Amino acid sequence: MNYLAEFLPSFMHFDAIDSSNLVLLLGLILLLGTINGRLFQKLHIPQVVGYIVIGIIIGQSGFQVLSSAVISALDPISSIALSLIGFLIGGELKIGVLKKYGKQFVGILLFEAIVPFFIVSTIVTFVSYMFTKNLPISLSLGLLLGAISSATAPAATTDVLRENRTRGPLTTTVLGIVAMDDAVALILYAIASSISASLLGATGGTFSYKLLMLAYDIFVSVAVGSLIGLLLSRFILNVMTDEGRVIAFSLGSIFLCTGICIFLNLDTILAAMSLGFFMVNFAPSKTKSSFALVEKFTPPIYVLFFVLVGAKLNIWNVTPYLGLIALIYIIFRTFGKTIGSIIGAKLTKAPETVRKYLPWCLLSQAGVAIGLSIAVNNDFSDTVGSEIILIITATTFVVQLIGPICVKYAVTKAGECGLDICEEDIMKTCKVSDVHYAGLSVCSPGTPAIVKETTKLCDILTSFSQNMNVNYAVKTKDNKLSGIITLKYLKESLKVLELSERIMAMDIQEESPCTCRPDMLIPEVLDLFEKHDTEALPITDENNNVLGVIEKPIIDHYLRGQVMELHKKIASLG
Repeated sequence: MNYLAEFLPSFMHFDAIDSSNLVLLLGLILLLGTINGRLFQKLHIPQVVGYIVIGIIIGQSGFQVLSSAVISALDPISSIALSLIGFLIGGELKIGVLKKYGKQFVGILLFEAIVPFFIVSTIVTFVSYMFTKNLPISLSLGLLLGAISSATAPAATTDVLRENRTRGPLTTTVLGIVAMDDAVALILYAIASSISASLLGATGGTFSYKLLMLAYDIFVSVAVGSLIGLLLSRFILNVMTDEGRVIAFSLGSIFLCTGICIFLNLDTILAAMSLGFFMVNFAPSKTKSSFALVEKFTPPIYVLFFVLVGAKLNIWNVTPYLGLIALIYIIFRTFGKTIGSIIGAKLTKAPETVRKYLPWCLLSQAGVAIGLSIAVNNDFSDTVGSEIILIITATTFVVQLIGPICVKYAVTKAGECGLDICEEDIMKTCKVSDVHYAGLSVCSPGTPAIVKETTKLCDILTSFSQNMNVNYAVKTKDNKLSGIITLKYLKESLKVLELSERIMAMDIQEESPCTCRPDMLIPEVLDLFEKHDTEALPITDENNNVLGVIEKPIIDHYLRGQVMELHKKIASLG
């Protein structure tokens, strides 16, 4: 029994949702989730764990600020979040990637899903029989938990990958596996539930009927997603250029796809994944901005989703027997996923990082596992249904906490963190000193673009012809800034080339509109360039001593070089 709820006054418990408290609830969940996620991130723990923990604290296992009725009423948020995840995963499954990794995906997928099914089924059946001495019950419990064990939750895994901006063979493999193993889990569940129905005399439909419904679920979900993807890419985004309208139509299409699937009792993740897959492969140029804009919309939805995942968990009803089965389930599901993924990776000759670290990325379970446990409760309510719901609830509580941490460990050890970035991302943390000294090493080692006031024009032109810089800071005798010589004034001086021995730097310099410091961020420097309509600024320290010149072309060259280095690193990973 949960005694924590008694510590809060009644007005702090939300037992139903109405127009007066819906906004209050959403604000409370978003604020608490975001704060706790940031706190966990400061502790070097994935933020998704913070979301789930705050959900546990205010949910069924904690102070019950959110009642079960309120949590159920907010279920549409979970459907939307899973659809957004499916859409973005589908956007990663480009045909070129599938051609390169398709055999690897299928091989690993089959082993990492089927091996835990057999291992969990066998061990759970044996242990359950030792306690119950009832073979039909024990075998059914083992088979159904084995089928559920094959599913992997994409939400927590993809959130960690996005948070750490990962890219490489491990990231690609993980996205492919978590996107497709739900289908394998559904097939295994259809088989397991049919056998269990025969053993227990439950009414769940014949095996052929279940397979027919499974085919309906998979193929119609794919068809719905693909059709909406066709309409979006061909007739809508083709004439939309404004970002506001693009994101409105993109989200509208995802929500429409989700709503149709809920109405027809289809798989929302699979349909959304098909929508994203269709758009990225058959209209990439038109829909590229759509994925970037949708990704910017997802953070608050993810916070709501994971807080509600934590709020749903109720671990107080687990008995010692069910606790033992839950512990066995976690241990042997992890063991099965590890062995299966290693075998699949070796047989398909996957890169070394995939073989070593993929098992760490397959521990999370949530949406599909909980959904299948609910289906078990509906089909086997008089036998093993309630037990399986409690076991999956308890194990979800554990793996949703440790799973994201393991994913972060894996991608960090694989060297894939921080590789999914572009020039804009590098620019945000890049300083003037990074670009300036990198520029020196490329164009003129140890020779900043600085000249004395008395330097002759002929010497400046010689330096200009030998080095990459086209602008010069002019310094006084005591190393203070005197002015700046720009490319414009150098061109003007070429008209009087015969006087180059007499003309000095002070004669052709101009006053610099402003200066920058070595620790100034590049976006700030670019703002100064635009504000003063220039492409070069002197670099000075706090005492106005001249350190060099920062130029826009050099910044562009540096950023492109950094991106190329990242691409080389990604290619070297396999």
